[in-house]
Amino acid sequence: MDFRGAHIISVQQFERPDVERIFAVADSMEPFARRTQVSKALDGAILGNMFFEPSTRTRVSFGCAFNMLGGAVRETAEIGASSITKGESLYDTARVISGYSDVIVMRHPRTGSVAEFATASRVPVINGGDGVNEHPSQALLDLYTIRKELESQQAGIDGMRIGMVGDLKHGRTVHSLSRLLLLYRNIRFNLISPRQLRMPGEIVAELRAAGHSVNETEDMAEGLHDNDTVYLTRIQEERFESRLEADLYRGRFRLNRAIYTRHCQPNTVIMHPLPRDTRAGANELDEDLNQHPNLAIFRQTDNGVLVRMALFALVLDVVEAVARQARAANWFTGRRFD
Repeated sequence: MDFRGAHIISVQQFERPDVERIFAVADSMEPFARRTQVSKALDGAILGNMFFEPSTRTRVSFGCAFNMLGGAVRETAEIGASSITKGESLYDTARVISGYSDVIVMRHPRTGSVAEFATASRVPVINGGDGVNEHPSQALLDLYTIRKELESQQAGIDGMRIGMVGDLKHGRTVHSLSRLLLLYRNIRFNLISPRQLRMPGEIVAELRAAGHSVNETEDMAEGLHDNDTVYLTRIQEERFESRLEADLYRGRFRLNRAIYTRHCQPNTVIMHPLPRDTRAGANELDEDLNQHPNLAIFRQTDNGVLVRMALFALVLDVVEAVARQARAANWFTGRRFD
């Protein structure tokens, strides 16, 4: 695809060479993300960071990625702080905010809202999550992490085995990651969830039609066995009618050190899109795994900055300018990536 000036709304707009291009640019961003080098390729550019749903990592990660390329960030952090509460349409909001920005990242609780917003925007729009639908930058950073983790084991994405655990019905991260994996070959999916929270049927059908193997189970022990990667998700409480309904499923599928040792392969990579729910009734990913070498959740968050820097550089067409304007950082950066 032609990235210059493009909206990034869905993983379904990518072909495999597009993903490889994003990953190659993300690799080149590592000196800047590690703060050993500085570039001002986006000096003077403005990111409109519009988050109409709670977010920490995605919002801050996009903002940091833009800042690291020299740009400035303007934020709307909740619907209550915007004119949408006064009845303003997404069309009007898009027309106005795109006049103030060079690129916009948007998160919204309604499926399809970001695509609707993008049709009226005068600048590129990147989907930061729309309801239960998609989260394309998360899928990209997840796949980028999987690639790096498996490469360290002399393995690759084609032919890998992945277990997805938890609320697969409402989890937009697993929806987008599954659809991104349609671009690869011969993957075995173990989908572990309560029957009521299974992966949407249309996604399962797409995976099987692409030649992938899909096993759906409520048996945690069965599903965890023989995976290269296990990707856990929390119960998406905000997608249920009530907290009581969410509580019916909370804490049913947990991974701790003992379960990992008993049921997982020794090198199985542990992933989670965060936030993980560490409350006693949930605790889907136990803190007793915090020092485990195969726990990749914080490497995921670091990788998210690289991937989001790559998206900005590609969409705003500054990939070459980033390298050309690079200079050494003049502050202490030690231990940040220990």
